[in-house]
Amino acid sequence: MNHLRKPVVGLTGGIGSGKTAVSNRMAELGAHVIDTDLIAHQLTAPGGLAIPALIATFGPQCIQQDGAMNRAYMRQRVFDNPDERKQLEGILHPLIRDEVGAQLQKDTGLYSVLVIPLLIEKGGWMHLLDHIVVVDCDTETQIKRVMDRNGFTREQVIAILKTQTDRQARLSRADLVIENNSSLSELIEKTDWAHGEILKLRLN
Repeated sequence: MNHLRKPVVGLTGGIGSGKTAVSNRMAELGAHVIDTDLIAHQLTAPGGLAIPALIATFGPQCIQQDGAMNRAYMRQRVFDNPDERKQLEGILHPLIRDEVGAQLQKDTGLYSVLVIPLLIEKGGWMHLLDHIVVVDCDTETQIKRVMDRNGFTREQVIAILKTQTDRQARLSRADLVIENNSSLSELIEKTDWAHGEILKLRLN
């Protein structure tokens, strides 16, 4: 761990675990939040840097009329096709890493938080991180949240969960765990606690 700079924290958790609520609170507390999902959306928005390579690889049908990537089409296309998923990741991941690096250079917060949903599954980020924070909830809570939020069926949510690492594998890599099985107010209290622990790391 490099103590000559402010910590870089990897924030992860399964779908519906509450990563966004935690990262929003950390930003309120003074952290510099870098959300890889948000970067991916920017890269695939109209005029985004990834659009030319997406068209060249997957054809014009992968782009909506407004010029953005058709996320529903691509989700369906790559979900059961590992080769095409690797092609998509091969386009997006290097661009995401470049943007993360650029944003880290501009860090003005107390510490940086990289929100990486598939941090454990995909790897490749550990060399940047000083600490891993996992947002965790029980599986049934997770399923209900995603059904309510996204309008997915139970079967669709379970299919997504099968593409993510299991809870125990994720928890085994955590330096801090923020449990989110209850209310938003309790989640904020636990996030405030985690923030304090990260600041202690900064002072080491």
